[in-house]
Amino acid sequence: MKSLIGKKAPAIRATAVVNGNEIVQDFTLGQYEGKKYVVLFFYPMDFTFVCPTELHAFQEKLGEFEARGVQVVGCSVDSEYSHLAWLGQPRNRGGIEGVKYPIIADTTKTISENYGVLGGEYLSGEEDELLFEGGAPVAYRGLFLIDKGGIVRHMVINDLPLGRSVDEVIRMVDALQHFEEYGEVCPANWAKGKDAMSATGAGVSDYLSRH
Repeated sequence: MKSLIGKKAPAIRATAVVNGNEIVQDFTLGQYEGKKYVVLFFYPMDFTFVCPTELHAFQEKLGEFEARGVQVVGCSVDSEYSHLAWLGQPRNRGGIEGVKYPIIADTTKTISENYGVLGGEYLSGEEDELLFEGGAPVAYRGLFLIDKGGIVRHMVINDLPLGRSVDEVIRMVDALQHFEEYGEVCPANWAKGKDAMSATGAGVSDYLSRH
């Protein structure tokens, strides 16, 4: 796949479940452009094992994202009805009851394909039949940090068994916002409150002038 860094995030118009119980037919990321940053994360499937730990982890830190002007959005290839059923199941039974941020239903798998996280691809067979090759037809654990202009500024994709660190996502939001506010770049292991670095050099200056 080609990197989406520095490019416009692929458009999304799909059905989603919002506020834990409401189906929205024409959910878009475009509604946040110019207003909020977006953390869009993909997970493989509803009613699994690692996935609920991640969805709950994002919910537990939702206040920290909101304080930074960030909208969290989840996405999987399951239907909106599967999302609703999972949202209605208590946490102690493997459910995600209490999750309030939007969860997109990528039933056509085109969103996962457009973001380069689908675990395989569709190919034409010898008799023009459609075949799926290269793994399970679900999304890897992809995550994309999208700025207010709709540009992808950070992305990471984990294999199915590897859960993500939500604290690391918050650190990347802080780094991006520090850069935007002060024009300073953030070195390895930088965290909010630590010293950053002055951005010098023609290449960086050119970049800053375009952003």
